[in-house]
Amino acid sequence: MFFRTLGNAVRVDQSSTSRYRKRNKNRARKTAVMTIAPYPATRFRRTKSSDARRRLVRQNTLSVDDLIWPVFVREGENAETPVPSMPGVARQTIDRVVKSAEEAARLGIPAICLFPFIETEFKNETCDEAWNPDNLSNRATRAIKAAVPDIAVMTDVALDPYNINGHDGIVRDGIILNDESVEALVKMAVAQADAGADILGPSDMMDGRIGAMRNALEVVGHTDTAILSYAAKYASAFYGPFRDAVGATGLLVGDKKTYQMDPGNSDEALRLVERDLSEGADMVMVKPGMPYLDICRQVKDAFGAPTFAYQVSGEYAMIKAAAQNGWLDEERTMFESLLAFKRAGCDGILTYFAMDVARALKA
Repeated sequence: MFFRTLGNAVRVDQSSTSRYRKRNKNRARKTAVMTIAPYPATRFRRTKSSDARRRLVRQNTLSVDDLIWPVFVREGENAETPVPSMPGVARQTIDRVVKSAEEAARLGIPAICLFPFIETEFKNETCDEAWNPDNLSNRATRAIKAAVPDIAVMTDVALDPYNINGHDGIVRDGIILNDESVEALVKMAVAQADAGADILGPSDMMDGRIGAMRNALEVVGHTDTAILSYAAKYASAFYGPFRDAVGATGLLVGDKKTYQMDPGNSDEALRLVERDLSEGADMVMVKPGMPYLDICRQVKDAFGAPTFAYQVSGEYAMIKAAAQNGWLDEERTMFESLLAFKRAGCDGILTYFAMDVARALKA
């Protein structure tokens, strides 16, 4: 699979899509028909009878290498603001984020993902703060890479933190403009790469943005900057606490159903993933995670590409709230929920539990 850049255009090698379909058919043909001896020759409890045996036959395991930690950054110095709807999560100033990144690196977490809390004075209809080389996100990226060069910094490529309308694209007369938004997103992506971002995470869901970003990155020399595309991002009710964290609650005019996916659709997810891979995405994401494990499995089986899921704010908040009320064991539920992503075929997970998991695994 590859694309060719011609001027400002991206030409897709269409043969890649047929290879994906052929690979999926071949996998289906290779499905084995298993014969299981009747009881008592077969006793499934034999392999469950001790911790050692259970570990030996365990299909999927969770490692610190599977984790990306989402972090909220705010202006100021040596301060943090708790997010009430996300117990244990806070918006941190850049100096605090750097210290958090240092701790994450010591625990072995390979990557963090930055989400900025943008003050209202920097929000407008043109979203031009999004590609300011010295905006909050870019300053945080530079500070982290200077202090912790070995940790990968992922950045969010979307206009909603900077948009007075709360949308991921530029709005005119109540319409989210696709092509004008893509132009803005490309400038934003290049600015983030210039600041040292290792991985760009386009979460906007505009059509054609992956190819446009990849082309622009190649032209300016950021050939090693990776793109983790939010390829299958659903218009979900599970994002509420996140919008509190980034200060978008109450700003959104209307909803995001004209560009995010309908929760009733699955075939569309595969088409979107195929498109983004053909345009130059290195990795793809399904968001939210737990309600869409079926999509994670279908994507991994169909394409074999690095597949990630985002355990979003609502998923995190539900577990936290239940644990605080004594209804669930927090650590056991945390591990079980994350292991489900691995079982569904995910190569990694963005999760607010990342630090808790890393500490528990190291204990």
